[in-house]
Amino acid sequence: MAKKYYVVWKGREPGIFTEWSECKAQVDRFAGAKYKSFATLDDAESAYRGSSVASKVGSEVRKRGSLPTKANNKSSSKTATLSAEGVAAMTFDTKIFTDGGCDPNPGRAGSGLAVYRDNEISTLWYGLFNPTGTNNTAELNALNQALMMAQTEREEGRTVAIYCDSKYSIQCVTTWAAGWRRRGWKKATGEIKNLELIKEMFTRFEALPAGVQILHVNGHVGIEGNELADRMSILAIETQSKELNQYDEPIDIPAILAMTSG
Repeated sequence: MAKKYYVVWKGREPGIFTEWSECKAQVDRFAGAKYKSFATLDDAESAYRGSSVASKVGSEVRKRGSLPTKANNKSSSKTATLSAEGVAAMTFDTKIFTDGGCDPNPGRAGSGLAVYRDNEISTLWYGLFNPTGTNNTAELNALNQALMMAQTEREEGRTVAIYCDSKYSIQCVTTWAAGWRRRGWKKATGEIKNLELIKEMFTRFEALPAGVQILHVNGHVGIEGNELADRMSILAIETQSKELNQYDEPIDIPAILAMTSG
């Protein structure tokens, strides 16, 4: 039997699936479900996103819904977790990796970023130290800086992927914030932590042009950019730098990776 790719636009979890059983789980008994099968991944990607700007990704990405649901190609939280191979296979002009650290949690917090252009390391950033922060706040701060960078990159004509290992941060901005805003920035279960920062980030996220994706990677699984961002977050804590600083030493990747990790 020829392989099929199943697009779910409206269901429990929108995305692209390679197995009918997975697709059925999203649409069965779901009111107003919208889905369709396609013969090729290219056709499925184009149909799902309404455009052909999708980059090819590793095979593990294609097994679950991993593509953005927003019409302008910014990603939602319905995003598969990428491996190092999946990240490397993506053809974005600029790749920004973010991470946040806190020691202890709550306690001393800092953020780090690693920026690649054409798959080559370009710059490293560290800072945003908070002596009474949390890991979530540090992760949000790093993602916020990446959103700012992404805006500039797109203005200069480069496509951008942001890779974040915090599902909380991704979901805050791409999924939950829209509902919180509709309800007057409230949620039924209590306080929205980091609310002012999330408001700022959501405004920035909504203003992003097409050509930006926010994607999830696991931390500490050998993805170089994620590891470098992690080391920068630790450097931020060690230096207690409240400003975001560019790492001005030579970028000796093995030496940086040998630094203490978070």
